Amino acid sequence: MVGQVKHFTDLCVRRMAHQLFVALLRDADSFPAGRRGSILAEQLLRSAGSIGANIAEGFSRSRRKFANSLDIALGEANEAESWLYKARDAGWLTEEAAAERLRTVVVLEKMLSSLKAAIAANDGAVREPEGEYRLEQVDDVS
Repeated sequence: MVGQVKHFTDLCVRRMAHQLFVALLRDADSFPAGRRGSILAEQLLRSAGSIGANIAEGFSRSRRKFANSLDIALGEANEAESWLYKARDAGWLTEEAAAERLRTVVVLEKMLSSLKAAIAANDGAVREPEGEYRLEQVDDVS
């Protein structure tokens, strides 16, 4: 959505974070039973879930607090990316699923950085930057 955002659910970045979380909930079912699988799944789901939660939490606060919440969401996205590499390399996610989730999280990181910069530069209303990031634009994720 371009233009003034009235509710956190209007933010494309929040919707994408939510979709990533739901996809990872489904993916976690394929992790092995037992302590190792549950620890990795829990950490991955916590960090991925925190991305959208921090966006929502900071939305109706001051610009400074919202920018801080976006910064925290960015850190959570970085953590989720790290856990995704572990799940992929352990063979607990298919290469295709891992590549798709990694592309999504990298786009989220870019969107969060852009939104944070836009909030810092803006004098009032929250406006989401133009949709300059698309999943197909991210070619190389290692």
